[in-house]
Amino acid sequence: MKFRLRRTPAPPSGIGPNSIQVRPRCLHLADGFCATLVITGFPREVASGWLEPLLAYPGRLDVSVHIDPLPSLVAADRLRKQLARLESGLRSDQEHGRLLDPGTEAAAEDAQELASRIARGQAKLFRAAIYLTVHAGSEQELDDACAQVRALAASLLLDARVATFRQMQGWISSLPFAYDNVGTRRSFDTPALAAAFPFTSPDLTAELGPTAVLYGANTASSSLVAWDRFAQDNHNSVILARSGAGKSYLAKLEALRSLYTGVEVAVIDPEDEYARLCSAVGGAYIHLGAPKVRLNPFDLPPRSQRDSDPLTRRALFLHTLISLMLGEALDKASKAALDRAIIAAYRRAGITFEPRTWNRRPPLLRDLVIVLTDDADPKAKDLAAGLAPYVTGSHRQLFDGPTSTRPDSHLIVFSLRDLPEELKAVGTLLTLDAIWRRVSDPHDRRPRLVVVDEAWLLMRDPEGARFLLRMAKAARKQWAGLSVVTQDAGDLLSSEIGQAIIANSTTQILLKQAPQAIDKVVDAFQLSEGERQLLLSAERGAGLLTAGAGAQRVPLQVIASQREHDLVTSSPQELSRIDYDEENYL
Repeated sequence: MKFRLRRTPAPPSGIGPNSIQVRPRCLHLADGFCATLVITGFPREVASGWLEPLLAYPGRLDVSVHIDPLPSLVAADRLRKQLARLESGLRSDQEHGRLLDPGTEAAAEDAQELASRIARGQAKLFRAAIYLTVHAGSEQELDDACAQVRALAASLLLDARVATFRQMQGWISSLPFAYDNVGTRRSFDTPALAAAFPFTSPDLTAELGPTAVLYGANTASSSLVAWDRFAQDNHNSVILARSGAGKSYLAKLEALRSLYTGVEVAVIDPEDEYARLCSAVGGAYIHLGAPKVRLNPFDLPPRSQRDSDPLTRRALFLHTLISLMLGEALDKASKAALDRAIIAAYRRAGITFEPRTWNRRPPLLRDLVIVLTDDADPKAKDLAAGLAPYVTGSHRQLFDGPTSTRPDSHLIVFSLRDLPEELKAVGTLLTLDAIWRRVSDPHDRRPRLVVVDEAWLLMRDPEGARFLLRMAKAARKQWAGLSVVTQDAGDLLSSEIGQAIIANSTTQILLKQAPQAIDKVVDAFQLSEGERQLLLSAERGAGLLTAGAGAQRVPLQVIASQREHDLVTSSPQELSRIDYDEENYL
C-alpha cells in the first residue's frame, strides 16, 4: 500500500526521463536534479495528520509511504523477542548498578502495551517506510531545498537522512510503482499508522465517523476536505451559489458518496438532473406529472408510523397544502370552513378519530371539493372554486385518484420536470411530505439524507417555507439530514424563515456568488474581505465550507473521478459526449 503526492505536474516527456545520471547524493534527470531522503527516526507520540506539513511544503516534493501488514502471529513473536531483549538490558543495568536508560525503559513500556493490545485484537502491526524525494533545477537549489525539508522534518521530530549511494533505489521507491527498493522500515501499530495518513485538513477538526464524505481538495494546502454531517450537532446543510457555479454538481456528488457509506438518500429533482445517477445505482425514479403517477395528500400513515392522533396531523398538513395550492394565506373564516370540510370528507369515507377506522380507504381531493360545495358558508364555496383546477381542470392529473406508487429504495428521486410551473411548488411539498413519512418511521431507523434541489421553488411561498423550516428543525431527531440547495441566496437571506433554516444547518457551503447578492452573504456569514473576493472570483466547483457558527472554515475545490463526473454532470456538451460513447460501446 502506498500514499503519494506530487507537488507539481511531471514533465510531458513520456513514461520517464530520457537519461539519468546517478551521483552519490542526487540524480540528474532531464528536467533537473532530485535527491531522496529516508526517514529513519520517528517521534514517540504523534497527533492525527502529523505528516500534513510535509505536503504543505511550497516546493516540489514527493512523499511516499509504503505499508506492509504483518500477520498477527509474526507480530506477536517479534514483539516478544524485542520485549525480552529490552527487559534483559534493563535487568543487566540494574544488576551492575548502572543508571537506567530512559529510552530503553520507554521502549519496553511501549512494547509491552502494544503486545497486550495485539493479543486482545485491539490493534495490528505494520511495517512502514517513508521516503521524501526533493526536486530542484540545480545542485545548489537542491542542497538548499534538502536543508529546508530536513529542517521541516526535524520540526516534526522526524530524522531525515540522504540516501547516500542509494539515490536510484530511493527515486524508484518514490515512483508510483508501489515498490520499496530501499527497505528502511519501522513498525507501526494501527493508531499510529492511521494518524500518519497525510490527507487531513488542518482547518476542520471535527471527528469523522463511518458516514464521512469527501467533498474535495483544500485549495489552501495539500490536504483533502472530508466532512461527516451526521457527526455534527445537527445533520442539515445549505449550498448557496449562483447559477452555473456547480451547486447541483456538488449535491449529486455528495448524494452518490453518501450512498457509498450506507446512507439512504431521497431527492427532489426539479430539472430531471438525477436520472443518470439514479439509473446507475439502481434507485427508484418517480416522474410526478407523468400519466397515472399520483400522490393522495389524504393518505394516513401506515400502522407502524402512526402516533396517537394521525388524523389531526394529516388535517394540519392539508391546511398547509391547500394554502399553497390557492397561492394565498387563508383568513380565519376560510380556515374554519376548510377544517370542517376536511373532517367531513374523512367522515364520509368512514374515517373518524377512532383508531379502528384508520385503515379504511382515505378520501380524495374531489371529495373535499364536494363537501365544500355543499357547505352553505360563502367561504367554503370560494375555497371549492379555488380548488376546481386541481379536481376538474388542467391541474387534476396529480390528484385524480389514489396514490399510485410507494417507492422503497436506497435512492428515491422525485422528478418535477413534467409538472407545469404552477404545480412545482405543490409537487415539492407533496414529495417532502412523502419523504418525511418514510424518515419518521420509528421502526426503520437509519441515517438518511434529503436533498431539496432548487429550494427557492418552495421558499417563495410562506406556507411552503414554514414546512421546510419545521422539517429542518425536526430532522435531527429522526437521524436525517436536510440539504437545501438554492441559487437565490439573497432571497433566502432576506427572509426570517430562510435565516432560520441556515441557523439550523451546521454545514454551510458557499460557492461562487453573484455580485448583487454578495453583500448579504458577507453579512450573514461574517466573511472577511479575502473570503468575499474568493466567492466573487471562484471557478466552477470552488468555494468555502463553513461549519457551525463559522468557527471552522476551509476553501475547497470539488473533485470527482471520471466515472463520478459522467454520472453527475449536467453540461449539455458533456452529456452529448457521454451518450455518444455509450452508444458506440453498446
